[in-house]
Amino acid sequence: MNILEKIVSVKQKEVSEKKFLYPIKRLENSSFFERKTFSLVQSIKRNHIGIVAEFKRKSPSKGMINDTALIEKVVIDYESAGVSGISILTDKHFFSGENENLKKSRSIISIPILRKDFIIDEYQVIESKSIGADVILLIAGILSKNQIKNFSRLAKSIDLEVIIEIHNEFEIDKITENLDIVGINNRDLQTFVVDYNSCLELYSKIPNSYVKIAESGINNVNQILKLRKQGFKGFLIGEYFMKEKNPGKICKYFMKSLSKKLNEIN
Repeated sequence: MNILEKIVSVKQKEVSEKKFLYPIKRLENSSFFERKTFSLVQSIKRNHIGIVAEFKRKSPSKGMINDTALIEKVVIDYESAGVSGISILTDKHFFSGENENLKKSRSIISIPILRKDFIIDEYQVIESKSIGADVILLIAGILSKNQIKNFSRLAKSIDLEVIIEIHNEFEIDKITENLDIVGINNRDLQTFVVDYNSCLELYSKIPNSYVKIAESGINNVNQILKLRKQGFKGFLIGEYFMKEKNPGKICKYFMKSLSKKLNEIN
């Protein structure tokens, strides 16, 4: 059993327990459920830099990345650095994430939040809205085209945007309606190995009607300039910021350096 299969197996048990403890009716009574969501698509289009900064304590491949950073401080610092959106890991078992981190963040920032998790059930789509998410991630590698279609339709009905994440050419066939963003992940989710060329190779094979974002392994300004030249509008960066004691400070410095380079080019 590879890492991804283990994650899905644990997630199935977790979701069935949650359905019993927190029925959908209870989720729909959440104070976040009626709020108007923020659009990540519009935020990326408005912001010429397009960085989505991630809060991630741990990963299966790297182990503990940062167990001391305070979520409240990091997300406020990310927002003041000028990012387009913030991605928050909510998977507990493998990433030391928690729904509470997203709820806390939603109450103190005013930019889009992506709930980063392994969504395998419609229940989690409803749950995402109930904890304050604006965007959900659907991973093509663990879902059928039919599941992607159903989950994304449900997401749109409750005002959530949807990112489909692909890792290879075969998964492009799973792109369907009701998706807003296509994320190309440089990390193979079965081995967790990063191949920096994945984004560049797959970019032109994806319809231009979607906002395209690059994910994983991005750790310098020149990489982003290369990806922007290809046509990418957004860039998800987590580990590069989170491995530092003060993720927000590094993010601010990175954003300034990138902005300076972009101004020189233009």
